[in-house]
Amino acid sequence: MLSLSPIMKKHPTFCLLAGILLGAVGAVLLSGQAVTDDEQPRSSVPSVIVSPSVPTSVDFAGQTIDLRRADRRERMDREILAFTYSHQLTLLMLKRANRIFPIVEPVLKECGVPDDLKYLMVIESNLDPAIVSKAGAAGLWQFMPATGREFGLEVNDNIDERYHIEKATRAACAYLNKQYRQFGDWMTVAASYNGGPAGVARKQTAQGVESALDMQLVEETSRYMFRILTAKLVFSDPRRYGFVLRSEDLYPYIPPKDTVTVTAPIADLVAFARHHGVTFAQLKAENLWLRESSLNNKTGRTYTLKIPDEKALFYNPKETRAHDRRWVINR
Repeated sequence: MLSLSPIMKKHPTFCLLAGILLGAVGAVLLSGQAVTDDEQPRSSVPSVIVSPSVPTSVDFAGQTIDLRRADRRERMDREILAFTYSHQLTLLMLKRANRIFPIVEPVLKECGVPDDLKYLMVIESNLDPAIVSKAGAAGLWQFMPATGREFGLEVNDNIDERYHIEKATRAACAYLNKQYRQFGDWMTVAASYNGGPAGVARKQTAQGVESALDMQLVEETSRYMFRILTAKLVFSDPRRYGFVLRSEDLYPYIPPKDTVTVTAPIADLVAFARHHGVTFAQLKAENLWLRESSLNNKTGRTYTLKIPDEKALFYNPKETRAHDRRWVINR
């Protein structure tokens, strides 16, 4: 056997690489898997990790945000890396956006909120309409119960409209517009959504700056703003950050078969669902705001229940259309 000692002394780097290679070969041999002539052994060299570049600026809600300053650039860099290499979650968000954005975008436009604020929703919930945090925030916009009620949502054990996509988006628009009237800057509004308007206003006064981008904030809120900006970058050009999707990879919006308006209680939603030709699970999935197996409605309020289209649930992925062509390669 060849002695490597003299070589190791003169060429330690070479020997380290040789050791890695020999270890990889040994692992293949020990696995008992023979490599045939038409099979190529896997390389023992790890994949190259490429750091995505940070742009010099990003446009958000009509404002150009300069990212050349060291603190902004490095905070942005951190979030771009987090998005780029959290493959599972970023891919899921892109897939879900195809279903969620067509519902949310018209509401934002109608309420006079810049379209870019949908990326705040992306960061809040990962576009999971059924999500609930450990603190009790729920739905796409992650309202706490008291805040949801303050902005017109019904929140109780029987009905929780924080899970109602359209109503929760309208409530979020009311909240955002209110804070914009106070701060006059959408990035600072975004920071207040995470850190609370009172806290951001105090720091604004104490530190003598207008924009939350220039404030010393707790880490969560500081990162939050740059996560929103990063979400916009990634959703605007996924391939630049390594995400390659086809149209069939996206989740399509599935319109309901029908809607039913009720003003009276529904004692048995299982029977109600069966009467409309769907399962209770399908009815609840279409109306996440229904929290129990009955609709109490003691005050005679008007509710609109969506009846899912059971046939449409068996969609053909090949027929899925991308809401945003930039998301896919087969345009």
